[in-house]
Amino acid sequence: MSVLILRPGPLASVQDLGRYGHRQLGICPGGALDSVSLALANRLVGNADGAAGLELTLGGCEIRFEQHTRIALAGEAFGARLDGMPLPPCWSVPVAAGQTLKLGGAATGERPGLRSWLAVAGGIDVPPVLGSRSTDLKAGFGGLEGRALRKGDRLAIGSSVLTEAQRTRRAFGVRAPDAGDASGAPTTLRVLPGPEAEQFLQAARKQLHAETWRITPQSNRMGSRLAGPELKRKRGSSDMLSAGVVPGTIQVPPSGQPIILMGDAQTTGGYPRIAVVIRADLWKLAQAPLGGLLQLVAVDEQAARDAWNAQQRYLASVAQGLSLMGWPQGAQDGN
Repeated sequence: MSVLILRPGPLASVQDLGRYGHRQLGICPGGALDSVSLALANRLVGNADGAAGLELTLGGCEIRFEQHTRIALAGEAFGARLDGMPLPPCWSVPVAAGQTLKLGGAATGERPGLRSWLAVAGGIDVPPVLGSRSTDLKAGFGGLEGRALRKGDRLAIGSSVLTEAQRTRRAFGVRAPDAGDASGAPTTLRVLPGPEAEQFLQAARKQLHAETWRITPQSNRMGSRLAGPELKRKRGSSDMLSAGVVPGTIQVPPSGQPIILMGDAQTTGGYPRIAVVIRADLWKLAQAPLGGLLQLVAVDEQAARDAWNAQQRYLASVAQGLSLMGWPQGAQDGN
């Protein structure tokens, strides 16, 4: 009753929707960096949105299923093949015991992504820690022994609501979310002003939105480090005390090169916060490849709410479509 990791790729870990309610203890929410993709993959195999799956970075992995089950992959497909047959993203497919899923290396398509999320009917069954099965790589707990997956690891699969007829049903798929950017263009992220935005020169605030930013190789699950023009603060701006930060916060260290915090970032920080990526766009940041370009577009709070509502309508339309075809849906998490 398990999956066997034959090859984990550059970074694979167990993730669910995150570990919330512990920021006062310095514990980050973590979880899947693209919660939309994890929710989609889970719905396609009859799981609740927050069931634990695998987050696979830069492909290059190989996984064998040791029981009959059903799987779905969302995000970047990396040329995924199940026993040699192509597995497109956002498709639900039956799997027989002994079959092997292989993901190729770094994607090279028109708009390559950085990560995939794999859901298995019943979810990955590891012990929850503080209410979540997510791996906190920095703190070293959750997931499988609080670490990235290694060759030879076995992961138990939980109990699925699927009947045998549903498990063996022919493959089907849903429409993937729209990144909203043309091929070759920078990934667009909508941002709100940060609490310390006024500490920066007017020219720097304009540069933040007018210039394109490159994601550097020093980026990881804690944050995306950007390269571009130096964002200068006003002369005389005082050092700030540490303050709360959330995923999407854009901090500017003394180098003037911004950092966009992600799921595994610290809960407080002492760098000025020039802006915040809206929640509805965080999934796009999770898929933006190293070396890729970003365009940060200023919006207001109403636009941020409208974007979030549009994302929820998309997920609701997926749920409705699956319900019309009689597909089971687990209780949906609100994280």
